Amino acid sequence: MSDIENVKPIHVIGAGLAGCEAAYQIVKCNIPVILHEMRPVKRSAAHNTDNFAELVCSNSLRAANIENAVGLLKEEMRMFGSIIMEQADAHRVPAGGALAVDREGFSEAITEKIKNHPLITVVEEEVTDLESLEGIVVIASGPLTSDALSQNIGKLLSEDYLYFFDAAAPIVTVDSLDMSKVYAASRYDKGDADYLNCPFETKEEYQAFWNELISAELAPVKDFETGNVFEGCMPIEEMASRGEDTIRFGPLKPVGLIDPRTGKEAYAVVQLRQDNAVATLYNLVGFQTHLKWPEQKRVFSMIPGLENAEFVRYGVMHKNTYINSPKLLDDKFNLKSNKRFYFAGQITGVEGYVESAASGLMAGIHAARATLELPEVRFAPETAHGALAHYISNQEIEKFQPMNVNFGIIPHLGYKVRKKKEKNLLLANRAMDSIKKLLESI
Repeated sequence: MSDIENVKPIHVIGAGLAGCEAAYQIVKCNIPVILHEMRPVKRSAAHNTDNFAELVCSNSLRAANIENAVGLLKEEMRMFGSIIMEQADAHRVPAGGALAVDREGFSEAITEKIKNHPLITVVEEEVTDLESLEGIVVIASGPLTSDALSQNIGKLLSEDYLYFFDAAAPIVTVDSLDMSKVYAASRYDKGDADYLNCPFETKEEYQAFWNELISAELAPVKDFETGNVFEGCMPIEEMASRGEDTIRFGPLKPVGLIDPRTGKEAYAVVQLRQDNAVATLYNLVGFQTHLKWPEQKRVFSMIPGLENAEFVRYGVMHKNTYINSPKLLDDKFNLKSNKRFYFAGQITGVEGYVESAASGLMAGIHAARATLELPEVRFAPETAHGALAHYISNQEIEKFQPMNVNFGIIPHLGYKVRKKKEKNLLLANRAMDSIKKLLESI
């Protein structure tokens, strides 16, 4: 795929994780890309910077090991030379068994690499007319697609959008924490002591916090519909309202966290995860929220060690948009009704940073091969990539909902393996063998 001349550029809409990955995979085939990004001309409510591939919610890319489906997905991406994984590995920060990144360094490095690539032209504009773009188009505008583009996509699809509401967690400065109450540890002492832990020592202390959390005032959310919140990003107050112990068996579970000062597990524990490389900022794990900002300061300051915490970013909630992919897309993320258009990212109904980038990787490869009139390739459903592609294009799904990658959507081995970790490792090895064969064929 070298020495390609007179090839029409592919348009990529959106410079998020999916758009950057799609653009990068396309230019690896020596095809020019015109990358359209509306920032800084226009920003969404959730973005904080003008950098590409900004991590809006958490800074965690979740589990690192291949016995976990998202860990397998990341390893498959590395095999394809993913720019997202390259920079995630380069800007990794301690997070136990997870891959977390210095979010600013990560996005700044991707921005620089994309903007300086000789085959990528960045156009800072809000795209409002997809039909006016010539050639193949990859729509990776994300779950925060602007209203004007959203309406234009709706006309293209002749289908109603689906949507859910998503939330981001607050970030605090480490210097503002009361370290006499906070201790460093990872659950079950797995890896290094990468998390800061804020223990509620007594039931009464926890109950006081819980009561204030469930009664705190919410920020207004335009067009909010009760019950339309994605479970993977459930606001902490919404989760807490389901019962006094719900969050204590969720993000505040104390299991496996032994306070070295007491030698005991606390009644409940809030964990803080490093958010930048120099370890000056930490985010509240699992504390996605849409409480009003003053209420966040008041209620979260009841967490032991956070009494005088400095919040450099409060939690926010925003509407995430995705399309009814099983009706609209094939397993190559290609629009069935108009083969000129591909979709990528969370707008397709894949959920999570890594899944979004992986869909961009696949859409970019498929779009590039279509441009070069090369034979189509297929990501086998036994791979994490192929499982996602099958999920978003599976017409048998009656009620389509955003989905994280998981071993439940990957075909079984065909025989029983008693131990889950052993079974997952076998599934992962099978997947990587399939990816190796695919790479050898192209």
